[in-house]
Amino acid sequence: MTQVHPIVHEEQTLLDDVCERLGRPPPTEGATEDDIIAELRRIQDDIRTAKTEDKAALEQQYERQCRLLEQLRRGKQLDGVDPESPYFAHLGTEHEGRRSDVLLGRATSLENGLRIVDWRHAPVAKVYYRYQEGDEYEEDIGPRTIAGTVVARRAITINQARIDRIVSPQGTFLRDHDRWVHTDTLAPRLVTGVSGPVATAPRDQRLGSGKVNRADKHLPDIAALIDPEQFELIARPDSGPVVIRGGAGSGKTTVALHRIAYLAFANPQRFAPHKMLVMVWGRALRDYVSKVLPNLGVYNVGVATWSDWSRKLVERHFPYLPGHKNANTPSIVSRMKLHPKLPSLLERIVRERKAPATGESAFQDWRLLISDSKYYAELGSFTPAEIDQAMLWARAQLDHLSRHREERDKTAEPWLDEEDDAILLRAWQLRVGELRARGGGTIRYSHIMMDEVQDFSAMEVAVMLGACDTKKCITLAGDTQQHIQEQGGSEGWSSLLDSLHIESTALSTLKVSYRSTREITTFARSILGKLAEDEGPPLTARDGAAVELFPFPEHGACVSFLGEALRDLLRAEPLASVAVVTPNEAISRMYHEGFERMDVPMARLVVDQTFAFAPGIDVVDVRQVKGLEFDYVVIVSASSGDYPDRPNARRLLHVAATRAIHQLWVTWVGTPSPLLGATP
Repeated sequence: MTQVHPIVHEEQTLLDDVCERLGRPPPTEGATEDDIIAELRRIQDDIRTAKTEDKAALEQQYERQCRLLEQLRRGKQLDGVDPESPYFAHLGTEHEGRRSDVLLGRATSLENGLRIVDWRHAPVAKVYYRYQEGDEYEEDIGPRTIAGTVVARRAITINQARIDRIVSPQGTFLRDHDRWVHTDTLAPRLVTGVSGPVATAPRDQRLGSGKVNRADKHLPDIAALIDPEQFELIARPDSGPVVIRGGAGSGKTTVALHRIAYLAFANPQRFAPHKMLVMVWGRALRDYVSKVLPNLGVYNVGVATWSDWSRKLVERHFPYLPGHKNANTPSIVSRMKLHPKLPSLLERIVRERKAPATGESAFQDWRLLISDSKYYAELGSFTPAEIDQAMLWARAQLDHLSRHREERDKTAEPWLDEEDDAILLRAWQLRVGELRARGGGTIRYSHIMMDEVQDFSAMEVAVMLGACDTKKCITLAGDTQQHIQEQGGSEGWSSLLDSLHIESTALSTLKVSYRSTREITTFARSILGKLAEDEGPPLTARDGAAVELFPFPEHGACVSFLGEALRDLLRAEPLASVAVVTPNEAISRMYHEGFERMDVPMARLVVDQTFAFAPGIDVVDVRQVKGLEFDYVVIVSASSGDYPDRPNARRLLHVAATRAIHQLWVTWVGTPSPLLGATP
């Protein structure tokens, strides 16, 4: 008989007792939560492309599915506790020789001998998040002070009333069918990296860590693993902006999403789901975070991309303007319309130009801003020739719009630039007031979260601030080291905060990288060079395999080598996710076709951010992976031509490297990028 570790035995005994006290019902038959959520997403996609006359029926279907989901979840719960996953953490404390055990979950149940408390509300949760096992604690809880020693602090993964994983300071325990595997992976600890580039010769040319056991590759709910610094940000006051700065893998997105759940629980009337919004950079990130809030007990919070959200509002507020966007906007025009000083210029125009509070006046404010060269000259970073080029574009744009509005020339194809959406909406806010909601009323969010904020323009962020209620409760999460938009966004926090009139005291920094190993994080930091914002070596949670660098004479040899390595990896670790990150779509297609010829299983070509978030291999260009993570990453074609020594190339290669959780390989053909440092 296999001997069970005392920690596993203790946790299993504890769960058995909890299940007995809950009186766990048999599993629910019929549609599962995943089935209903998948149907909701399908209906949402249908609504976006449906004809106007079909949308009402689709919206009714959506509402029915939402009610069905709520009924299913209510039916699974007793006193708010889900018996199939009643808690996610175990806190044991001792004071004056008396032991006390509390379980942290997503609902509170103190009846029938249970001691399960809601992590968002129970004061004792502070002890779990602020202290480690072995620490002495003292906390003021209302009028009294509690003190003692933390004797057990464990994260517990429970599915269908069965423990699958225990993370403790003594190691990680994983269920493998009917036996338990004890690994040396400890609870996260800080590890400082070494300075300088990490570039090693290949050791055994093998991908794999043996640590991958999660099939769902969406952003995980890590409520049990939140550290004290992250918890302080989650529990910040519910007014004013909170700006979360942190390197790749530091938990910015996770903290911001858990903050939504915390606010919704603390004040459910004010922070009702329909009064909150998550704004993300792109489609992939929208899909990636989609399951976190429902897993935290917050349903139906809108998650939108800027382009989808803003386009609908422009069509609503300026119905006489065309929906067509120009795909060939000159780079200089985009740079001007995305400039961080533009919001203050628009504010001045509205303030100085006497006009009625109408949509037409807001349109004229936009027209004046884009067509008067004196405003672009005030930006201070453009030559007279560049300003002349922008004015030629503006005159052509306004001429087409004028002919379109007056219907003098129905053959003329009018256009708006993508960057015009934010300017038009901000002009409406400044001139008319709050944006209008569909079906009447105004848009007034109680809380907005913006992720990857460094790749939004100052004008876009200003629009979102204007869409908040008077409390201006907004969470901005980002990392200017991952700024990859060449035409817009923010390369520094001071310029972004200054342009939005946000006090620097609102900025908080998460310093520990939990996603990647010390080796990967150190390598990625060396790529940034002088662009790195933190002084000294990075802080990480664990060590791992060395970063491997592989030169090849041509792409065919690289495809052959990687194809064999990836086949071996998926045989050994069928739940692994791998990103083969390329510099552009053409190289992505070349490698994907090569993998298909080699019969590499589960190889997917990702176009337009259509990730499956499932085990397998995603072949994808670097501009699509920001904000995501993969068990393993292979960067291909890291050559001098694809990644020259330029700031944007440094950030792109840094983003690619920091997507990796366990292991990173880098390959190139010909001359390696100078950003790689020493090469084998």
